[in-house]
Amino acid sequence: MKVIVASEAGFCYGVKRATKAAFEAAASAAGPVYTLGELIHNPQVVARLEEVGVRAARDVADVGAATVIIRSHGLPPAAVEALTAQGARVLDLTCPTVKAVQQRAGALAAEGYKVIIVGDRDHPEVEAIAGCAGPAAIIVNSEEEAAAVPCADKIGVVMQTTHMAAACLRIVAALLDKAPEVRIFNTLCDATARSQKAALRLAAEVDVMVVVGGRNSANTGRLAEICRASGAETHHVETASELRAEWLEGVAAVGVTAGTSTPDWLIEEVVAKLSAWSAESDDVARRRRTRSHN
Repeated sequence: MKVIVASEAGFCYGVKRATKAAFEAAASAAGPVYTLGELIHNPQVVARLEEVGVRAARDVADVGAATVIIRSHGLPPAAVEALTAQGARVLDLTCPTVKAVQQRAGALAAEGYKVIIVGDRDHPEVEAIAGCAGPAAIIVNSEEEAAAVPCADKIGVVMQTTHMAAACLRIVAALLDKAPEVRIFNTLCDATARSQKAALRLAAEVDVMVVVGGRNSANTGRLAEICRASGAETHHVETASELRAEWLEGVAAVGVTAGTSTPDWLIEEVVAKLSAWSAESDDVARRRRTRSHN
C-alpha cells in the first residue's frame, strides 16, 4: 500500500508565524500571556501552548494588563481598543491575509458601500472582519441568504479567507442584481486554495483520503468535504490514535492531507502509523506469495 502526502498540506505562513511568536512570547514575557480565544483551531497546539503558559481567555475583561496575543483570525477593532484602554500589552498576530481583508472591508464601508461578507457568521475571522466593516455589514453563507439581501446603491463584497471558491462563486452570483454597482474582491487565501486543489488532485489518485486537523478548524473541515465530494472514502482525524486499520483493507493507496492549522508533527505521526501498517501489509502479502509458490 502506498502512502502519499498532498503537495500542499499543513501550516500556512500566517499560522506558522503566529504559533512561533506565541511560543517566543511565553518564553520572554515577565507575566502571564493570554490569547483571546484559541490561537489557532488545533487542540494539540493549543494544549502545548498551555503547557508553556499561554492561556486562552474568553473576554477582554479576563486578561487585565497582561500580555495579550491577537490570534491569526484577528479581533474586531472595538476589542483591540478595549485591551489598550485597560493597559494590556497587545501582540498582534493577525494573519497578514486576514488583515488585508479587514482593511478592505473598512475601506469599502468608508466609501459608502454596503459591505457583504461571504462566510460563516460564527467564525472569529468573520466576526473580526465585520467589526472593521461596521454595524451595517451583512454576513451571508448561502445563495438563499444572498438572495435575501436588500438592494442598495452600491455593494462591496469580501470573503472569508478559508471559504471554498465554488461556494463563493454561487453566492456572489446571487448578489449581482442587488445594486447598480457591485464590487467583488477575491479575498480567499491563496495557501488555502492551493491546499484544496492539491487535496482534490490526490483524492482522484487514491482509494482512501485521511484529512488531519482539528474538528473545530473550518479549513480542515472543508478539505474533508472536498475529498468526500470527489468520491474518495474520506476520514477526518485529529491525531494518529484515531486511525483504524480496517479503513485500509484492500486499499492500494491512501492519501494524506491536512488543514492549514495542522502542525507538521501531527501529519508526520499519521504518516508514520500508516506507513508502518503498509509495511506490515506488504510483508504479509509477500509471505502469502512465498507459500503459494512453494
